[in-house]
Amino acid sequence: MLIGNKSDLTHRRQVSYEEGAKFAKDNGLIFLETSAKTAANVEQAFIDTAKKIYQNIQDNVYDMTSESGGVRFGNAPAAAANGPVDVTRAPAGGNSDGCSC
Repeated sequence: MLIGNKSDLTHRRQVSYEEGAKFAKDNGLIFLETSAKTAANVEQAFIDTAKKIYQNIQDNVYDMTSESGGVRFGNAPAAAANGPVDVTRAPAGGNSDGCSC
């Protein structure tokens, strides 16, 4: 997935839509322009990526028997294999919202 961000700032554009779309096509990528400010295509980027991963699974693109494949079946997150994760605690050196700023 190639994402052009800040699409709401047309006056500051560095790359044309056509240039981004061509680069994506030439490299076998999905292309979208997004804006976090207006929320344009943000959700769609996740949906399109998930659809592509699902299609690749259906097409046997990934070796689902390999631990290093990065895609796993099941409901449990990969981190759960190492035990439960306490999401209520801030990481070391961070504040209560998880930011280390």
